[in-house]
Amino acid sequence: MRVIPAIDLRDGRCVRLAQGQKAQLTVYSEEPVEVAQQFVGAGATLIHVVDLDAAFGEPNTINRAVIRDILKTGSQVEVGGGIRTPKDVKDLFELGVRHVVLGTAATETPLAVKELVQQFGDLICVGIDARDGVVMVRGWEQQATIGAVELARTMAAYGVERVVYTDINRDGMLTGPNVGQTISLARNADVKVTASGGVSSLNDIRRLRDSGEPLLDSVIIGKALYEGRFSLEEAIKVGLQNQERSDGTPIE
Repeated sequence: MRVIPAIDLRDGRCVRLAQGQKAQLTVYSEEPVEVAQQFVGAGATLIHVVDLDAAFGEPNTINRAVIRDILKTGSQVEVGGGIRTPKDVKDLFELGVRHVVLGTAATETPLAVKELVQQFGDLICVGIDARDGVVMVRGWEQQATIGAVELARTMAAYGVERVVYTDINRDGMLTGPNVGQTISLARNADVKVTASGGVSSLNDIRRLRDSGEPLLDSVIIGKALYEGRFSLEEAIKVGLQNQERSDGTPIE
């Protein structure tokens, strides 16, 4: 189980939102690059960065400059938030981003996503953010007319190899991830899934790790790290531990 720390950017600052709501914003650092450096020092090999300004339709050049500096920390970086055109994708790859996570574009311009997957392969991921199983778009402010599983199936059919799945009701709430729904999406769409939203304890990571679903192979963690619920070092260690059977013996 790969553990991926998250940095959400709002006006160049490192923040977290509760259930994606602008009004429920907490600033954790004025220096997100320093946060990224700390993550790298703790063992992170991939950092998940979200440009909230772009997601809300408020392009902010400060965030793009911050992403450029985060890339200098030595970690691979995946970026999501407001990436809705082929130019957006190409600009980020030219910047040095490892993976681009497309959200709204997967719902509004799915054929364009298909073309990008044909061009960039597994460097393209799709972020599926859902509330009560229904996809939300444009910074989670608008409800789409498609369910999360249906969208995942469509994207898998278009060649997408990985989906980042977020249960919005749990994101930033520290109430635990929706393990059942995440597994269901992976199995029904036959696509690799990175779980996102709600992780509050090391036990949550164990639950995901021990779920028995090989397609669920990674987890994004944000608020729990910033609130000091556990350290990134501890989370990475748990993610790397062997799964155990019910009698406590390891699964090789």
